[in-house]
Amino acid sequence: MFGLTSLGRLVALPMIAGALLISPAEAKKSSVGGLYSISVAGFKIGRGTLSLVMQGNAYSAKVSVEPAGIGTLFTTGKGGAEASGWLVGSKVVPSKYRMASHASNLDFYVNLVQGSRNIRSAEVAPQFKPNPERVKVTRRHKRNAIDPLSAALMPVGRAKDSLGPKACSRKLPIFDGWTRFDIKLSYQGTKEVSGRGYDGQVVVCKAKWVPVAGHRPSKESVKFMAKADMEVWIAPMGRDNVLVPYRIAVDTKNGRLLVEVSKLNIDGAGADQASR
Repeated sequence: MFGLTSLGRLVALPMIAGALLISPAEAKKSSVGGLYSISVAGFKIGRGTLSLVMQGNAYSAKVSVEPAGIGTLFTTGKGGAEASGWLVGSKVVPSKYRMASHASNLDFYVNLVQGSRNIRSAEVAPQFKPNPERVKVTRRHKRNAIDPLSAALMPVGRAKDSLGPKACSRKLPIFDGWTRFDIKLSYQGTKEVSGRGYDGQVVVCKAKWVPVAGHRPSKESVKFMAKADMEVWIAPMGRDNVLVPYRIAVDTKNGRLLVEVSKLNIDGAGADQASR
């Protein structure tokens, strides 16, 4: 049910100048480098990397996915994505998103230009085949939507809320180039983790996938995903008010899909000296 391309899709400005009040010489820089293990039903099928850099209110992120373990026996698929944008208060305001991958002898490509949390233009390949049942993606569905990679960046309004219920109190309106869907998060509690580059608390959020447009309602995979048990653990990225995924678990027909940090490198100290 889940190929590496599907995983990459699930996982990947008016007045903005007023939000960027920190001058380049003073802008605090923080970064996260992560290695992730990907498994299904306990069998390792892939590995991924995440690179996230924040300079003041601006962010840039890159992610890559490739086969590993038994995944090398049935797929040669691999891919990556990159995104950039800004944080405005507790909101993520993306600017650009690109994704390219190869799987099942097909090349997949997405290029989104975004602004004001709207999708302004989208290039995708391949296109969906025409189907009268498919819920049409309209301009309305591209308003107040963000790309999958930018959705992994989860700011909170105040640092003291980063390890509490407000960290999970959000709906992520995602457009991946083909489909528009929501990920609704709700607070489940906190856990202590250690030994993988981060020692401390993570927030546990229950997640629900809600199809909005671009899907075919009668497909069994759509029905299954809408009811699937999903959970996301998120951890501070070096700034107390910004969190990133530490662990993602999704029930699939082939077993539990688990994307989990195997090594995390967090650097949230100091200012960017290169701009001085």
